[in-house]
Amino acid sequence: MSDNEQVPAVPPSNPQGAPRPRRVRQRDWLPSLVWVIPMVAAVIGLTLVFKLMVDRGPEITISFRSAEGLEAGKTQVKYKDVNIGTVQAIRLSEDRTHVLTTVKLTKEAKSFTASDTRFWVVRPRVAASGVSGIGTLLSGAYIAADAGTSKESADEFAGLEAPPIITRDASGKQFVLHADDLGSLDIGSPVYYRRMVVGQVAAYEMNTDGKGVTLRLFINAPYDKFVGVNTRFWHASGFDVELNASGFKLHTQALATVLLGGVAFRAPDDEFGAVAGENTEFQLAASEEAALKPPDGPGETLLLYFHQSVRGLSPGAVVDFRGVALGEVKSIGIEYDDKAREFVMPVLIQVYPERLGRKLMSIGRATQKYDDRQRLAYFVGRGLRAQLRPGNLLTGQIYVALDFFPNAPPAKIDLSKTPLELPTIPATLDELQTQISEIARRLSKVPFDEIGADLRKTMKTLNRTLDSAEKLTDSLNNDVAPEVTAAMKDVRKTLDSANKTLSEDAPLQQDLRQTLKEVSRAAGSLRILSDYLERHPESLIRGKPEDGK
Repeated sequence: MSDNEQVPAVPPSNPQGAPRPRRVRQRDWLPSLVWVIPMVAAVIGLTLVFKLMVDRGPEITISFRSAEGLEAGKTQVKYKDVNIGTVQAIRLSEDRTHVLTTVKLTKEAKSFTASDTRFWVVRPRVAASGVSGIGTLLSGAYIAADAGTSKESADEFAGLEAPPIITRDASGKQFVLHADDLGSLDIGSPVYYRRMVVGQVAAYEMNTDGKGVTLRLFINAPYDKFVGVNTRFWHASGFDVELNASGFKLHTQALATVLLGGVAFRAPDDEFGAVAGENTEFQLAASEEAALKPPDGPGETLLLYFHQSVRGLSPGAVVDFRGVALGEVKSIGIEYDDKAREFVMPVLIQVYPERLGRKLMSIGRATQKYDDRQRLAYFVGRGLRAQLRPGNLLTGQIYVALDFFPNAPPAKIDLSKTPLELPTIPATLDELQTQISEIARRLSKVPFDEIGADLRKTMKTLNRTLDSAEKLTDSLNNDVAPEVTAAMKDVRKTLDSANKTLSEDAPLQQDLRQTLKEVSRAAGSLRILSDYLERHPESLIRGKPEDGK
């Protein structure tokens, strides 16, 4: 019953004449106290809803391949370790290829709805760039964000499966490298300058023609100023081992490159030139030596035909001219020569004539007297030939040597052919083997069997002679030797007597000296007589005249 309805009159029940109660009508505009509490609650609720609507941030959907480590209502979204949102729900996509996570961002994180914003799940990872996400072992995985710069907004994003190498707040420059192959490089591989890590490999992709790869490097500031237009890049991946005719060489940038690979850069003679701009393109060389060598100029392809074994020769072997590397071997084959009816070994080489000196190569170019091919023909006329030579006795490797051989047989080259065919000569070792083979062939014609038979007969005769000599010796020892001994004793006695006779005090010696004196006086008298007769020949008839007559 409402408060405004009138109560019907009741007959008095007090027989003694008690006064009747007076009825008072309540005011219609005063509300009941029962409605005060709901009204206050409604006001508070509306206030909270309004505040919630005002403070509410955007809601986005991020897709990932897996929801590993994510939990609805618990997993947070962070930017530089600051919470900017929470995962509200996780559901599977209709095609079951990925999961969809609904994330509610805070009001302050509205800028993270830019269409180029990147999201990824932070988990413990071991990659080329290093170990990351170790802290999530205790705190759990979370979604990290990299704020975009686009003016367009989006509410759906495709999450990254791996953290980006370079975030948009990083300071530095990106450069583009072209290479024949990727080698051992990977995203996150370090970039070295003077063996110091100054950047990373940010991305790579196969060229559209399939003939190489393109890499993107990020060089951190302030090291990006050392990349100039003259800078050279090369593979610094692992151990750079080279075993060739020059010996054994080992190069490495750092121990980390053994596992991670890497790229190194420098400028020849530290002349960087002008600072390179963003996205400047460079060529990635295979080694430091190849990157820093002087420009080779145009190359010339030559064909060599060898009539000997090419064992030990391999593509990439050096082509040498008196110790100077002029090029390298490109390929090795085998062909059958119908005219000579033998197999020949064609070797294709790439040489760079300008390595002989720019002064030599400039001769004749200004006046256009002759070109490079005519110059090569002139050198061939002077005895230029190709020869295989051993480069490393330990490994058995050989290389191609170009040199002048004045005594080589005359040869000419056909300038109309492509590639040019350069004449060759046998290697010195092969010539020695040929000479040895010729000597062996001649020795094989010697009748060693007949000589051996005659020698055996001679040896038998010699044996008989030696037996006779032995018997004669025995006879001499037994018969002649005693008589010879007695004769020697007699001779010794005779010599003793002669010594006594010929001694100075021997009588014979004194008589002989006296006789010689008498003979001398007689000779003097005879000389006087001959002189007198020469003066007085008449005395032979008349006689010697008396004195005084």
